[in-house]
Amino acid sequence: MNDLDLIIFAVLAVFLGWKLYSVLGRRTGNERSIDPFATPPKPGSGPAQAPSQGGGNGAKPADASVRPVPRPEGPANDDRPVLPREQRQLEAVIAQAPEPVKKGLEAIKAADPEFDSVAFLAGAKIAFDMILNAFAAGDANGLKPLLAPEVLQHFTSAINERQKRSLTLKTTLVGIVGQEVLEAEMKGPDARIKVKFVSQQVNVTQDSEGRIVEGHPNEVATITDIWTFSRPVTARDPNWLLIATESPH
Repeated sequence: MNDLDLIIFAVLAVFLGWKLYSVLGRRTGNERSIDPFATPPKPGSGPAQAPSQGGGNGAKPADASVRPVPRPEGPANDDRPVLPREQRQLEAVIAQAPEPVKKGLEAIKAADPEFDSVAFLAGAKIAFDMILNAFAAGDANGLKPLLAPEVLQHFTSAINERQKRSLTLKTTLVGIVGQEVLEAEMKGPDARIKVKFVSQQVNVTQDSEGRIVEGHPNEVATITDIWTFSRPVTARDPNWLLIATESPH
C-alpha cells in the first residue's frame, strides 16, 4: 500500500466518522427523561378501577378474548414523533367521532387554543402504555404524575394487595388495536376527554416461587378499557391526568 492509498483511507475515515456523528448526534447530559405529559394532556369520569389486566391482583380484564400469541399533545408525550401513518389513523378517529364529541373537542380548543386533538390521542396511547407497565411493576411513584389522587389511591391499593400475597404481575402490551373518543367536554375550567382503548396484552401472575397462578406467557388477551383524562385549561402545566377508569357495559 503506497502513501497515496494511506491518505485516501484516512480521508474516508474522517468523512465517515463525521457523517456518523451528524446522524446520531451526541449526548449532552441534558436529555429529558420520558414524560408522557410533557407537551400533551389527559381526562376522565366514572368509577375508578385498576388497569384491566389478567392477574391475581383483584383486577380482572374488562372485556377480554384470548387467543394464542404470535408479540404530541395528549396525556403523554415523550418526544416520540407521530409518524405519518399514525397521524392519518388518529385523524380518522377524530373524523369518525360523533357530532357531540366533535363539538366537545371544539369547545376545548376554544378554551385552549394550544389544544390539538390528534396530538392528544397520540399522547394518550403513550400514557396508556406507561400506566399499564408501571402498575404491573408495582411502581406507585411512577404512577403519581400520571394519575389523579383518587385513581392513584385505587391503583396503589391493588399493588399493595398483590405484594401482600407475594404475587408478581408481568405485562406485555402487544399493541393498541383500537382507539375511540367517547366523550369530550369542558366542565368548568377543566377539559375532559373519555377514550376507549382496545389493546392486546399478555398478562402472567406468578407466586413467590415463580409458579404461574393466572395467565399464560403464550396467550394474548384482547382487552377493552375506558379511561377519562382531565386538565385545567388555564394551568401552565400541559400535562393531563387520568381521573377515572371504567369497564364497558
